[in-house]
Amino acid sequence: MTNHLNYLAARAGAGKMSRREFIGRAGALGIGAAIANTMFAQAVQAAGPQKGGTIKVGVNGSGSADSLDPALSANQGQTLVTRMWGEPLLELAPGNAIEPILAESYSSSPDAKVWTFKIRSGVTFSNGKTMTADDVLATMERHSGDETKSGALGIMRGIQSMRVEGDEFIIELEQPNADLPYLMTDYHLLIQPGGGKDDPTATIGTGPYVMKSADPGVRFVFEKNENYWRDFGNAGTIELIVINDDTARVAALQSGQVDLVNRVPPRTAGLIDRAPNITVHKTAGPGHYVFIAHRDTAPFDNNDVMLALKWGMNRQEMIDKILFGYGSVGNDTPINASYPLFTPMEQREYDPDKAAFHWKKSGRTDPVLLRTSDNSFPSAPDAAALFQQSLGNAGIPLEIKREPNDGYWSEVWNKQPFCTSYWSGRPVQDQMYSTAYLSTADWNDTRFKNETFDQLLLAARAELDQDKRKQMYADMGMILHNEGGLICPMFNDFLDASSDRVAGWGESAGFGLMNYYAPMKMWVAA
Repeated sequence: MTNHLNYLAARAGAGKMSRREFIGRAGALGIGAAIANTMFAQAVQAAGPQKGGTIKVGVNGSGSADSLDPALSANQGQTLVTRMWGEPLLELAPGNAIEPILAESYSSSPDAKVWTFKIRSGVTFSNGKTMTADDVLATMERHSGDETKSGALGIMRGIQSMRVEGDEFIIELEQPNADLPYLMTDYHLLIQPGGGKDDPTATIGTGPYVMKSADPGVRFVFEKNENYWRDFGNAGTIELIVINDDTARVAALQSGQVDLVNRVPPRTAGLIDRAPNITVHKTAGPGHYVFIAHRDTAPFDNNDVMLALKWGMNRQEMIDKILFGYGSVGNDTPINASYPLFTPMEQREYDPDKAAFHWKKSGRTDPVLLRTSDNSFPSAPDAAALFQQSLGNAGIPLEIKREPNDGYWSEVWNKQPFCTSYWSGRPVQDQMYSTAYLSTADWNDTRFKNETFDQLLLAARAELDQDKRKQMYADMGMILHNEGGLICPMFNDFLDASSDRVAGWGESAGFGLMNYYAPMKMWVAA
């Protein structure tokens, strides 16, 4: 029997036998369906990537107002789309390492103030134009200009000058920054011809796929770029189908309508993982589900209101009833132990008495309005209801307004003064703080402006002594903890799922869906 099973596994791995046929023939040998499914998946994985076919991905977090401009990418759906056709200079690799992509190599001056990136030769854009260092410079200029709305603006603020010398792109910083290579992995900074200045939404890049059709908020279709410069990307066609409803998205995976989904609801993740043809992939990291308030808008400009809301948050209840254990407790900062220079601080526990004290001290009596949607994070309306209950125990009235899923990221997030949201995190503190908490950052979605915080952030960039730098980040975390507009009850595990029709899931760093590269790294197995 062993020899026959090995024969079946070899044929399955070579793509010469479907899952259905494999299970049927294994069953004839007395092998149960669950074990046969596992054997089939292992055989396909061991055989390595197969080329061709179509992979369909069910995506949450996208809307009809989404832009195709990578500078404006603000949700998982948009980032998946831009990953298909565009590439950055550098990318994250497992172990928090840096992988050169369009930069063949990079180096810095001894004080980490001047950085040189040698731009890879022989790379062409999907329109046939050769990529040059001038395209890199133009891209970085577009993301750092006075009129830009780029989500990368915060991390570009510290650049004093940029220039091209031959095939080298050179950045001179206002202050040294040993983390600059990590900042260059930002998913907004995709290199476009002429920087994308003529048409940033043209979807012309150096990536492994080209866009064939786009219906924002509905569906995107990509086909393999036959002139792509490296061996990356296995499927011939990739379809991204927007399914914002959690139940519908999971049902599409179970029925075979899609092969891969993001944001599996924690409530049902365990049950879904027990299905014979589905695997849930759990990845711990810096992602966090949050309640964000504009500190420059009443009543959130009153720090006693903020402290009342923070002390009135039952974090453990959120972990138990929203994440169902797939995550860890937050502490009103965006930084957790996944960051290399993390320093623990005393945990803020649920205390309705302290919440009531600060609420009374604030002089506020009217209800606070919180806007929410399932599109902000899974079960966000349920989380809002739990928050309402825990605040109610402190005598603090919270009014909840449920917003439509479509348009949440264009009409609510970063516009309305109090809403639910999420951040996928960043690889290093400087990038997280620079993107969302630096006073001048375009994505400062809490309108947090603190001179001391800004000074510490800039000083930390220039500090090459890791112990001193770590203390600076600890001080910044404490400022946010006590004075910020961020209420962070929980850090979420990334929960994605795939059917056994596809294989190739592996270790990654960064965001969910293998840092949003899963559709390209995986392959059709059956």
